[in-house]
Amino acid sequence: MTSSTTVAAVDLGASSGRVMVGRVAAGTLELTEAHRFRNEPVRAGGTLHWDILSLYRGVLRGLEAAGPVASIGIDTWAVDYGFLDTTGALLGNPVHYRDTRTDGIADRFDDKRLYEIAGLQKLPFNTIYQLVAAAGTPQYAAAASMLLVPDLLAYWLTGETGAEYTNASTTGLLDVRTQEWSWPLIESLGLRREIFPDLRRPGDVIGEYQGVPVVAVGSHDTASAVVAVPAAGTDFAYISCGTWSLVGVELDEPVLTEESRAANFTNEGGVDGTIRYLRNVMGLWLLQESLRTWGDPDLPTLLREAAAVPAFTAVVDADDPGFLAPGDMPARIAEACRRTGQPVPASRAETVRCILDSLALAHRRAVRQVRELSGKNVGAVHVVGGGARNELLCQLTADACGLPVLAGPVEATALGNVLVQARAQGAVRGGLADMRALVRDTHEIVRYAPRGDESAWRAAASRLGG
Repeated sequence: MTSSTTVAAVDLGASSGRVMVGRVAAGTLELTEAHRFRNEPVRAGGTLHWDILSLYRGVLRGLEAAGPVASIGIDTWAVDYGFLDTTGALLGNPVHYRDTRTDGIADRFDDKRLYEIAGLQKLPFNTIYQLVAAAGTPQYAAAASMLLVPDLLAYWLTGETGAEYTNASTTGLLDVRTQEWSWPLIESLGLRREIFPDLRRPGDVIGEYQGVPVVAVGSHDTASAVVAVPAAGTDFAYISCGTWSLVGVELDEPVLTEESRAANFTNEGGVDGTIRYLRNVMGLWLLQESLRTWGDPDLPTLLREAAAVPAFTAVVDADDPGFLAPGDMPARIAEACRRTGQPVPASRAETVRCILDSLALAHRRAVRQVRELSGKNVGAVHVVGGGARNELLCQLTADACGLPVLAGPVEATALGNVLVQARAQGAVRGGLADMRALVRDTHEIVRYAPRGDESAWRAAASRLGG
């Protein structure tokens, strides 16, 4: 059952931010872009920072352009944070997760112990490692509170501090079983307990901005995107495909086996207490950085040319840590091909085909592993986010996985943000299945049937050791 409401969804990604106006009514779920703005990190003093004040200015302009709304919700990427002092002032721009300050820190820790507590994939930029890197700095000593990026923006709008659960679950400092801060872990690391704010849940009202309620949503953008996966039933995997590909399934309980840890799967919090059991794959970052290096040529033309390149001429491990930092991605891909004795891509189209074949192989590996590790049946793969526009990648993913791929909606993150707000107001009733049904009934979903030769994919995977 649905009544009518209009809300503002603030959705910040790694390269841009936007404020979307969402209208929800019986049989209606619509988005309109009110304002879009660039997200351009800044390197200063050898450290890569987010330009958080520029982003906040974009949020304010977007909310002004949105006009009257019933509520506001904010989602962003995970793991990064800002420190506030005792007066509530920000102690420096948040550091970008692609900065090198955490290099090597993760290797100092007992991976098994951390996984038993937090159930997180080992990634060098997890918040736990960022805070260890920051400990001992003047900013850390002066900090009265640590706010993750969406909570920092919400604080500036409302004056209220807190930590939204789905994003807090990506820090490595939350107990995945109790869904609360792990105080024994925090204290064992020598981190100050007092800087960790109280947790809040999707649907909680944070405060008000100019008389409009600001509502906690799945503030980790992937948590919001998974809300809007238009699945009928539960036997599905999802790929939230953008700068990163988040490949996983939705579970009721975490998977904390040694096999899961060794496969580097993560157990993150979802809306309504679900577990997003998934693996981070490097994603379209490889393509985005290549396009930037080339001066942003026309992507549709490149994709058409890439489709004509023979499959598997060269493939690389999309999760190679050498691809993580910004820089000349085509040169790194060429070097990876040389290192493994494969032909070096001789054109931009060949580089793009190498990237997309490699991503499809990474999706294949993650989908197969998540099915095996979780014991969950997977009958289809839902691709949401910007990658749903990439017809070649969607078809290659269907071929690689041997499963139908259902692509769309592209704006899943903003839609999930809107739906959680609408439910908090009583405009949408029911659980995730009801919200997904509304997405399914109001948005076009493109189906890609698997085709091609499974043995060719198996042979390509074997070249990467899989």
